[in-house]
Amino acid sequence: MTALHTNPLFARLVGAERILVAGAGGGFDIYSGLPVALSLLHQGKEVHLANLSFSTLAGLPAEDWAAPDLAAVTPDSAPHLSYFPERTLARWLRLHGYPSTVYAFPQVGVQPLRAAYRALIDLHRIDAVVLVDGGTDILMRGDEAGLGTPEEDLTSVAALAALDDVPERLVVSVGFGVDAYHGVSHALVLENIAALERDGAYLGAFSIPRATREGALFLEAVAHAQEHTPDRPSIVAGSIAAAVRGAFGDVRFTERTRGSELFVNPLMSLCFAFELRGLADRCLYLDLIEDTHLMRQVHSRIAEFREDLVTRPSRAIPH
Repeated sequence: MTALHTNPLFARLVGAERILVAGAGGGFDIYSGLPVALSLLHQGKEVHLANLSFSTLAGLPAEDWAAPDLAAVTPDSAPHLSYFPERTLARWLRLHGYPSTVYAFPQVGVQPLRAAYRALIDLHRIDAVVLVDGGTDILMRGDEAGLGTPEEDLTSVAALAALDDVPERLVVSVGFGVDAYHGVSHALVLENIAALERDGAYLGAFSIPRATREGALFLEAVAHAQEHTPDRPSIVAGSIAAAVRGAFGDVRFTERTRGSELFVNPLMSLCFAFELRGLADRCLYLDLIEDTHLMRQVHSRIAEFREDLVTRPSRAIPH
């Protein structure tokens, strides 16, 4: 049990020496984990970064592959690609003198992703993993009316859930409210968090203040990513960054959101922390995707699970 003035997430990582911070859902998810990763680096920890990637990894040369389904992305990787969040982050890290390798996993099923995680954990003797979701669909059990886009997130959860020899496996969800665009009921998100609290798997929440060193660096990293990916900037990372800056309401920071109404708010800068094993135990379909090798199998298994399911209806947060 920790004291109120001690953050439970970081308290769980006090004894860890080599920590992997990984983006769960692809795209720019690893940016959502940057404040936690930077804080750990500033505490003197050895920190490695990884991300389930939406980038075109197949064309990387053989020397960029650390293991099957595990690419080691550097600032100089694939200069011809315009969309490559892992390389963009690697370049920003190099600008600031941080270790600048960002590992990338292709979009595969649970079995090959678990093997890739195992290879990375063994390579660096990782003793703690923090899996980060930019959004809240990682918290969906499967019986909600709207799941958002959980396939990549829960593939990552399932891949890590069986790696019981890693002493600490934690999940951070940041960007509360951003998944409303994908049909997620955030009243049900809060209901799920309450259930995780009853199970003992909820580790509390903390904000990313822009007045902190890590908050300021996060804003700089997101701005750098938007500048270097102008055709496909991250709506999630942009929304979280806007919230950290104190913006509110329908904030327009990219043409990608034209025609939709955003609700940027201070809750988007909160990091909700959980034990990964407890989160995995509450997912109703995790066993159904266990033997998958392809991401399309994960999609189809979830769809089959939900065909005859009576779902919990969306609810509004009282106002």
